[in-house]
Amino acid sequence: MSRKYRQRGYLQDDERERSTAGPRGPGPDRECPRGRGLGRPTGEAFRCARCGERLAVSGTGVAVDATCPGCGSDLHACTQCAWFDTSAPFECRQTIPVRIASKARRNECELFAPKLVSEHQRDEPRPDSARAAFDDLFNL
Repeated sequence: MSRKYRQRGYLQDDERERSTAGPRGPGPDRECPRGRGLGRPTGEAFRCARCGERLAVSGTGVAVDATCPGCGSDLHACTQCAWFDTSAPFECRQTIPVRIASKARRNECELFAPKLVSEHQRDEPRPDSARAAFDDLFNL
């Protein structure tokens, strides 16, 4: 008897030969980290939430009147803060007495902490980087 549909769930599933392959288990144990860039050295950086430019943070934090040199947006704003969360009450994970209306504008919040992101540190480029990349490609 020939059937048109061979997918699971149709009639006569019991009559069809089942594959002998067992359930898939976890992959082989690997000693190395998995994923793109895992295991590489990382560093923390403060980046503008609007344009992504890397910014320097002094030991005292971000000045209230600081602006981004790339796009001119205010840096002492809720969107640049580590406590900013759109799902939290007043969109802040800290307890604040009054909601701040404009999240992208400068404010005087005492709880402000610059949002630091973790990123991969780049290796210093070598003067012969094109030749080295070619040699690494062919393992010469």
